[in-house]
Amino acid sequence: MNAEIQSCGEIVIAYLSGEIDHHSAKEIRERIDEAISVNKPRHLILDYENVSFMDSSGIGLVMGRYRLMSSYKGTLEVRNVNSHTKKLFELAGIGSIAIIKEVKNERN
Repeated sequence: MNAEIQSCGEIVIAYLSGEIDHHSAKEIRERIDEAISVNKPRHLILDYENVSFMDSSGIGLVMGRYRLMSSYKGTLEVRNVNSHTKKLFELAGIGSIAIIKEVKNERN
């Protein structure tokens, strides 16, 4: 699992790729949390476009980053999720704490 982190002004973007599971989620959390701590952004974007697999750890990843961003009075966006992942996030209530955007050119 890779997480490429970019900071631009008041925005931090984490480009996630590969699998998000119990083993990889800890490293991803630490990298994103460090970027938030250093940059203190107003908005965090978690980009799921290149995520090939996600278990419940992916939901926990989003919820924890929401809590952290809330402590900085910031907002959270989850983008480039496929329709299946979007449905999982919505069932878990993520839609009430974050903006969720599907992949624009998804093939069905």
